[in-house]
Amino acid sequence: MTEGVTRKNSPPIKVYCLPEEKERIAGKAKNSGLSISRYLATVGQGYTPHSVVDYQRVIELAKINGDLGRLGGLLKLWLSNDERVDFIGPDTIWAALKKRG
Repeated sequence: MTEGVTRKNSPPIKVYCLPEEKERIAGKAKNSGLSISRYLATVGQGYTPHSVVDYQRVIELAKINGDLGRLGGLLKLWLSNDERVDFIGPDTIWAALKKRG
C-alpha cells in the first residue's frame, strides 16, 4: 500500500443496484459486522466475510446453558430433601419450571 494513501481519500467505486438489492446487501453487511463499503470491498476481493450473528447465538446458548445448570442444581438440592429447602413445595417448583422469562 502506498504511504499516505487511505481508503477515505481514494476515489469511490459506484455500484448501481435496485432498492431490494441494496437492502439485501445492507442486511448481509450488518450480519457480518461490516459497513456496506467494507463488505463490498471484502466480497469484491474474493473473501467471504464471517457472520457476527453466529457469535451472538453462541453467547445466547452459553447463557442458556448456565441457566439450565443453575436450575439443575436447584432441583438437585430440592430433591435431596435438604432442610434448607423444606419450605419449597412441588407447586413452587412446577411454577418455576413453567415460568418463561
